[in-house]
Amino acid sequence: MKSTLIKSLAVAFTTSVLFVACQSNQTESAASSIADVPEQSGQSAVKDDASAKNVVQVAVGSTDHSTLVTAVTAAELVDALSNAGPFTVFAPTNAAFAKLPEGTVDGLLKPEKKDALQNILQYHVAVGVYQLENLTDGQKLGMVNGDNVTFAVKDGKVTINGTAIVGTVKASNGVVYVIDNVLLPPTK
Repeated sequence: MKSTLIKSLAVAFTTSVLFVACQSNQTESAASSIADVPEQSGQSAVKDDASAKNVVQVAVGSTDHSTLVTAVTAAELVDALSNAGPFTVFAPTNAAFAKLPEGTVDGLLKPEKKDALQNILQYHVAVGVYQLENLTDGQKLGMVNGDNVTFAVKDGKVTINGTAIVGTVKASNGVVYVIDNVLLPPTK
């Protein structure tokens, strides 16, 4: 009986030592994993390659929208547009930005022009999801910057402020409409 008690105590002691050792390794492993993660904040820090892309990820994934992505980043709007939304985004292509007078884009990307850049980009975003088939001729829509755009519908084709909508991409937090011009807010 004494021999059985000693064996039981030995097993219990060994199990305890192994348990503590395993816990220590897991804690060290978790601490080193946390230390390896770069410091980021906001929705742009969330990495998810399995879910449907949000409006920012849609733009990032398009080679035709690299200027827009650069502008959204410079205007510090990535986190706002990565949130749940829902958003309707009218996304000008690189060719649309190239139609602006020479030097306009470079000028707007300067830190001192951030407010003007934000105003222009927010003029391309509406809160809510607006399906093209539900838009009517002459309909006005308030944009995030506080100004309105006007839609025209002719022969089933929808334009926004006279600009053609050339493509549609659904996103997890809204819809992206590809447009062939940059929308400029009305001057005040």
